[in-house]
Amino acid sequence: MVSAIKESRGDKVFLVLVYLFLSAALLVVLYPLLYMISASISTPKFVNSGEMWLWPKGLTLDGYRLVFDNAKIWTGYGNTILYTAIGTLINLAITLPAAYALSRSDFYGRNLFMILILITMFFNGGLVPLYLVVKDLGLINSMWALILPVSVTVWNLIVARTFFQSTIPRELQEAAHIDGCTNLRLFVRIVLPLSAPIIAVMALFYGVMHWNSYFTALIYLNDESKYPLQMVLRQILVLQQMGSETNEALSSDMAAAAASKAEVASLVKYAVIIVSTLPVIAVYPFLQRYFVQGVMIGSVKG
Repeated sequence: MVSAIKESRGDKVFLVLVYLFLSAALLVVLYPLLYMISASISTPKFVNSGEMWLWPKGLTLDGYRLVFDNAKIWTGYGNTILYTAIGTLINLAITLPAAYALSRSDFYGRNLFMILILITMFFNGGLVPLYLVVKDLGLINSMWALILPVSVTVWNLIVARTFFQSTIPRELQEAAHIDGCTNLRLFVRIVLPLSAPIIAVMALFYGVMHWNSYFTALIYLNDESKYPLQMVLRQILVLQQMGSETNEALSSDMAAAAASKAEVASLVKYAVIIVSTLPVIAVYPFLQRYFVQGVMIGSVKG
């Protein structure tokens, strides 16, 4: 019977340091989440004064009630779901075929295409030329302005390409061709079913990108009925900041009204943050297994 390897004193010290570091990292990551949850169900005056720093104070659900009663927030929620769903489907429809084509050793000129694609990763025309292109295409104030300019990201393309190179054997492709399988049928019927990890990773990456995006909406959208949820949250934050600045400049009844409005905005702000992050938190556990596998294969091997 083989005895267990005895840990040296240095190993024990190292293990203790690892646990301390991981515990500190957990606290750093966990505290903001606990703070937001507590702030969303606490009375705003305790949050704004700093009396509430971890556990809820003055328990109230008015923030969530205001969120559920606010038509603008629900409109933004619906828009975000729509933009995320359509945008992610388009991202996958472009990224996966392109990555697979670039992973094929028999694809003539793939190195040249890869160099040209990599150049766009480090150099681009900038915000103003991009805006002019979107404007000339007639996409201003439409959801396509938020989706088409980010149809594919180079980093995700490289990760997916590396996955295909290291996971799909060339012998499998040759066997499929011998059986009369076309490239399109090979990709749809054989490659994609074997690529569940990288599909899940790409869907998560692109989905979170669309879900959290607000800057493109700020630039390209003028109609508030088309605003995503993050833009609605931004409006609430601006309203709270304006209310705080107004309190310093005004007095008496006007300042009191502005303070009340800022408190409501603060209450709604944390509730909206919690509501907006719930879908991502709910989806991640189902994709975690594929996420770890896909990232490790796609970024380390090859």
